[in-house]
Amino acid sequence: MTAAAVSPTGGRRAVLRRRIRLFAAATISYNVVEAAAALWAGGVADSSALIGFGLDSVIEVASAVALSWQFSAADPERRERVTLRIIAVSFFALAAFVAGDALRSLTGGGEAQHSPAGIVIAALSLLIMPVLSWLQRRAGRELGSRTAVADSKQTLLCTYLSAVLLAGLVLNSTLGWWWADAGAALVIAAIAVREGISAWKGDTCCAALPGDPEAAEADDACCAECGAAGPESREAVPLNLMRRPDED
Repeated sequence: MTAAAVSPTGGRRAVLRRRIRLFAAATISYNVVEAAAALWAGGVADSSALIGFGLDSVIEVASAVALSWQFSAADPERRERVTLRIIAVSFFALAAFVAGDALRSLTGGGEAQHSPAGIVIAALSLLIMPVLSWLQRRAGRELGSRTAVADSKQTLLCTYLSAVLLAGLVLNSTLGWWWADAGAALVIAAIAVREGISAWKGDTCCAALPGDPEAAEADDACCAECGAAGPESREAVPLNLMRRPDED
């Protein structure tokens, strides 16, 4: 059964753009606070993982600022390519720092002390960031914005890093496994590189909304269409809601 892409109406697009700006502002606000708290806690506990997490929050702010800049324009699509490049570079920067910090820890660069504050920070982020990522991705998919989807992946990556940080801090505190978070952080770095490459190429195509009864079919159709198209053609493929022709 074939699927056809249906673009949101002009009024709906305006609503979605406002939502994306709101989500970007929420991301910036939360990550500024998170960065300050994590850097402070990392300094107190001499934790390279916490300091790295704080710097990751700074990178997340940069990505959200780029998205806000794009959607502040009357025609956000004209700024999409530049914004995707900025988001991609933020992924690469995050990967480089996390990998470097993990390798430094594994080669004896220092062992973190027990940090109750760090555990609280990581746990809060693990609760908040997935929700924010899902909301932003949902709006970005419906609007057809690659940049909103890419930035939501940056937020989701922060969630993974929060889980790694929390596991590392807990294992270090309870079992003395100082190397646990460093090893997992290398996996996060590899994921960041992959997502950075996807953002650089603009390859954030597959976009069925969660909970849509046609989600699997729509996602497959979108992936197939993007895969068949070249990089130039892919830019014309919308990320919007998918539905069958007989639903019109």
